Amino acid sequence: MQFTELISVFLTALAVVLVSGPVVIPLLRRLRFGQPVRAELLVHHAQKAGTPTMGGVMILAGVGVGVLLFAPLTPGLLLALMVTLTFAGLGFLDDYLKVVLKRPLGLRARTKLAGQILAAGTFAWAAVAYAGVEPLLRVPLLGRRLPLGSLYVPFAILVMIATANAVNITDGLDGLAAGSTLITFAFFAVVAVAQGRLDLAAWAAAFVGANLGFLRYNYHPARVIMGDTGSMGLGAALAALALLTGTELVFVVAGGLYVLEALSVMLQVAYFRRTGGKRIFRMSPLHYHFELGGWSEQQVVTRFWLASGLCALAAFLLLRGYGGI
Repeated sequence: MQFTELISVFLTALAVVLVSGPVVIPLLRRLRFGQPVRAELLVHHAQKAGTPTMGGVMILAGVGVGVLLFAPLTPGLLLALMVTLTFAGLGFLDDYLKVVLKRPLGLRARTKLAGQILAAGTFAWAAVAYAGVEPLLRVPLLGRRLPLGSLYVPFAILVMIATANAVNITDGLDGLAAGSTLITFAFFAVVAVAQGRLDLAAWAAAFVGANLGFLRYNYHPARVIMGDTGSMGLGAALAALALLTGTELVFVVAGGLYVLEALSVMLQVAYFRRTGGKRIFRMSPLHYHFELGGWSEQQVVTRFWLASGLCALAAFLLLRGYGGI
């Protein structure tokens, strides 16, 4: 695979999303797949009520077409594709139950978690058995490789589920998840190229193109929202890249924005319960704290994009520092 094919993957995914928008968005609107708005945010986001959701199908379509046309279908790439589609499928069911069938809780938490564990566990086992992944944990600052043995599958399950749900939490403002994950996928594209894994570089490049195209319709004011369909799929795709490139701990730095978003929710819930109703943040996840503090939605999004870029740069320097790429 040549670099021209990487560009072809990127451009194809971008074009598919751009072309599909005028078809998919009106269809979602006709089907009344409208996004509900949290009661606490009605003052700020009232105009978003009814915005078509499940737009993640556009991203997945762009990635799928680009990869199937131009990327080598290696075992690692096929596994990444399958686990991403599975997580996206769970997100789609959750969206459908909440938006179409009007079940506020969506897919039962136990059902969703069971599906995620099964998909992530299958991916981890197959990655070791068929994709040449070593069941190791690489520690960048120490330059060590710690064998995990039978603990690798539970470790990989934790990485994938945590990432998928952290990206899902980050998806709360117009363009926030699409733009921040675009940056993280670009980081992984560079890492994969440096490792000689052009199949994985194509996978990452496809998401860069698809997210860029999606921002055409998702940036403020959003004409479509990716929904759990998109955010769960994006999270699984990022986790697959981290596991297949052996950069799980570096990914904690590269995906620092998602870590902070998830931590803000966990800290808020724990503190609220411990203190009988007091809060650390005005609202969690973290992006709402800044919005309620007076930042405009666009200010929050662009500054969080910048934070995501700085996280990716720090992760790249960390990898360079110990010869990981």
